Amino acid sequence: MKSSAKKVELAPYDDLFSTEESRQDAKLEKIQEIPLSELHPFKGHPFKVKDDEAMMETADSVRQYGVLVPAIARPDPEGGYELVAGHRRHRASELAEKETMPVIVRDLDDDAATIIMVDSNLQRESLLPSERAFAYKMKLEAMKHQGARGDLTSSQLGTKLRADELLAQQAGSSRNQVQRYIRLTELIPELLDMVDEKKIALNPACELSFLKKEEQRDLLDAMDSEQATPSLSQAQRLKKYSQEGHLTLDMMRVIMGEEKKSDLDKVTFTSDTLRKYFPKSYTPQRMQETIIKLLEAWQKKRQRDQER
Repeated sequence: MKSSAKKVELAPYDDLFSTEESRQDAKLEKIQEIPLSELHPFKGHPFKVKDDEAMMETADSVRQYGVLVPAIARPDPEGGYELVAGHRRHRASELAEKETMPVIVRDLDDDAATIIMVDSNLQRESLLPSERAFAYKMKLEAMKHQGARGDLTSSQLGTKLRADELLAQQAGSSRNQVQRYIRLTELIPELLDMVDEKKIALNPACELSFLKKEEQRDLLDAMDSEQATPSLSQAQRLKKYSQEGHLTLDMMRVIMGEEKKSDLDKVTFTSDTLRKYFPKSYTPQRMQETIIKLLEAWQKKRQRDQER
């Protein structure tokens, strides 16, 4: 005679004595205090961590209040953890002579980690063009890898987008602007530094990125000998001659030696140059009015001298 009793599966011992709250809590990410020495920089991290005034202020805050926002890291197969977000907080903690910092550890693949790393830094206001350029490039490559595993979809619009279009939308920029920044990664370091230092504007720099590396190095010599940086029209001509195979160092020197109309029409004084001639209480507007009056007086004197 067959038994009518159904097979009963017993719940694991831990489940019998745990509450729903504790089971849900176990699924949540935990904040851990991890030694600074066990946290390593993200490979290819494009953002510069400088010991500047802002960093000193952050270190003072960490010294007084600790790190208020946990960093994000992932396990490093070679030991310790790879920082995904929180490189500046890590450095500030070192300067504040802390031994540990709060960290959320996540298991992330390379693409997901790259996107989090870039997104957590793109919110900063004081990004250098070079930082934005390499960040966009890294994120775009990661998004393309993810796109190969599934369609890239804009959740906001519900439409299929190219990776660079979706990146531009997320960055609050245009696709062309994103591509201009990414082109900067083709510049040699010396020219890219000049972009960061605002000696070369973004659009001319984008055109120069199409020059071969040896042509870019020659351009540095031409710029140095002529004490000039290329305007957009000059950069466009340099690119055109390069693509035609006619760009030489002598041609670069001729182009860089041209007088720019903007230089002929503009006279610029720095604030430091003018300040030593005026009381500290003078506003820029009052300084300008005084300069105009002095020039008018000088012009009248010249006219009187010529009439004698």
